[in-house]
Amino acid sequence: MRAVPPELAARLESGAACLCHAWILTRPDGVRLGFTDHDQDLAVDGVACRAASGWTAGAAETAAGFAPGLATAVGGFDDEGLSESDLAAGLYDGAAVECRLVDWSAPGLHLLLWRAGVAAVKTEGGTFTLQLEGPLAALDRVAGRTFGRSCDAAFGDARCGLDLADFPGATCDKRWATCREAFGNCLNFRGFPSAPGEDFLTLYPSEGERNDGGRR
Repeated sequence: MRAVPPELAARLESGAACLCHAWILTRPDGVRLGFTDHDQDLAVDGVACRAASGWTAGAAETAAGFAPGLATAVGGFDDEGLSESDLAAGLYDGAAVECRLVDWSAPGLHLLLWRAGVAAVKTEGGTFTLQLEGPLAALDRVAGRTFGRSCDAAFGDARCGLDLADFPGATCDKRWATCREAFGNCLNFRGFPSAPGEDFLTLYPSEGERNDGGRR
């Protein structure tokens, strides 16, 4: 539940509030740009939000706040604001976006609706589309490594360590035996060949066998 500033809440209840949206975009280098769907520029949270930007929100607040890849922001290029050259240079990759509900008659009164990050950028015909993902999108990302018998390095990459020029036309099936016998690269094997497989649960000691706690 959002905490609405008391003065803004009073204006909303009385019907005196004059509402619009403002978007504040913060690049990874700290540069902040502002945009609004009001017909005049506004100063919101110390940022000049420009009315001539053509910014619109392309999805509902719930999508922008929680689901990855389901929200968009659309606008036009402006040399004084978001330029095509800066976008192509990657200056907005990973930028943060805040959407605020603002009383344009008193811009100091505003409410944060949602935060999102720029996940992808598309340009076409002098306009841009930013694909946004909300904070819960981080929960969908795989972090760290998975444990399995096969090697998880790419053949010839820095973790593999092999120079593919020494093995023209060769491929790797990610198995321990192949790494050892075909490439002599055991030290860089990035799998766990002795990890138990799915049949581990069905194994049991057999009478007459050597049961010394070793590998079965």
